[in-house]
Amino acid sequence: MSYNYFGKKILILGIGLTGISCINFFLKKGITPKIIDESKNPILFMKIPKNIQYSLGSLEHKWILESDLIIISPGISTFKPHLIKARLLGIEIISDIELFAREVTVPVIAITGTNGKSTVATMITKIAKYSGFHVLLGGNIGLPVLDILHKKTDLYIIELSSFQLENTFNLKAKIAVILNIYKDHINRYPEGFEQYKNTKLSIFHQADTCIINSNDQLENILYKNKKNFISFGKKSSDYYICSTSNAYILCYKNQKILNSSELLLSGYHNYNNVLVSIAIADAMKFSRKNTIYALKKFVSLPHRFQTIKNENGINWINDSKSTNVNSTEAALNALKIKGTIHLLLGGDSKSNTFDILKTYFKKTKIKIYCFGKDGIKISKVCKKKSVYVDNLKQAMILIVKNVQSGDTVLLSPGCSSLDQFSNFEERGNFFIKLIKDMT
Repeated sequence: MSYNYFGKKILILGIGLTGISCINFFLKKGITPKIIDESKNPILFMKIPKNIQYSLGSLEHKWILESDLIIISPGISTFKPHLIKARLLGIEIISDIELFAREVTVPVIAITGTNGKSTVATMITKIAKYSGFHVLLGGNIGLPVLDILHKKTDLYIIELSSFQLENTFNLKAKIAVILNIYKDHINRYPEGFEQYKNTKLSIFHQADTCIINSNDQLENILYKNKKNFISFGKKSSDYYICSTSNAYILCYKNQKILNSSELLLSGYHNYNNVLVSIAIADAMKFSRKNTIYALKKFVSLPHRFQTIKNENGINWINDSKSTNVNSTEAALNALKIKGTIHLLLGGDSKSNTFDILKTYFKKTKIKIYCFGKDGIKISKVCKKKSVYVDNLKQAMILIVKNVQSGDTVLLSPGCSSLDQFSNFEERGNFFIKLIKDMT
């Protein structure tokens, strides 16, 4: 289907990387859009071309209801009153991913999930390159998709958040993957978890092959009727993990593929990431030999269960990418130590609870340092083992005084960083700096 944007009043919401990429997309077509940002001082303001009309400080602007087409950046909620009204008036609201989907002619692997998206997207990129493919990676990782659209490539690998899927309707992925679905971003969705889950599931609507985590119990949703439905997770799945006394074995239908001891990664959550990467690679008909070779060389991405220092018997781990409680649970389960765990937990919980950690806290030698916006609320989950401080630095001051040989210090906040930092990278880098300065 061909889309004609000429003669339409086009409005872009958000002056970030996505918004700027949308401006450039339309300018290349000879179309001049307008742009709005809620901030009075957006960081990328100077990137706006001189001929573009803009408005700053509020989304409640007459341009919204005067538009024919609105492209919304993922950081802006679709459920704002002005946007709800625009949709009721029949104004089309789409994402940059939708613009990409309308024009892409090269196969796409689309990956979503609550946790693990960037790791798996990067794994598949490396596997594809080892297999001789020219690959471009983008979306929620690296460059916005419109910045890589129409560039020479054999394959696009696109990481997608639920925010990016909200207004995407025509993505026809060769392979679509949902890694997992946990409660997250509940404060974004008026109808709660079901709305979040259904947004994630929309990635399957027009996909050729669907890969799904059987642990999420989504198999009975209509997607199981698809001809190409691949599962991973449980022993009954196509791809699954078996445990031995000292390692995990990654398997495909009773066939042993890989021993976890051969990997540079640690933690069951990472072995699951490797497992689904093998499933994707097999579905793409990549050489299994190249797949295994790439996975054996793969190391953790920054801020994802990343060992920063292991000295004097103390291990310091940066898992700042942990922005929900399930990610923190996975990190804790990956630790095998005899000493005390010093857990840094806190930030903006996004209306999530931490009750699933209660059992772990009760049976484990652990000290919990709660900080940030929801630190007080989180500390109540295990009062006897928790202390509340205002920020990460104050927590580190206490930890440095108490930590002993054999202990592990883990930053796995289980929360968004936006209450005190620009993003999880800034939070992680600050933690690394504190380690270097204080130990």
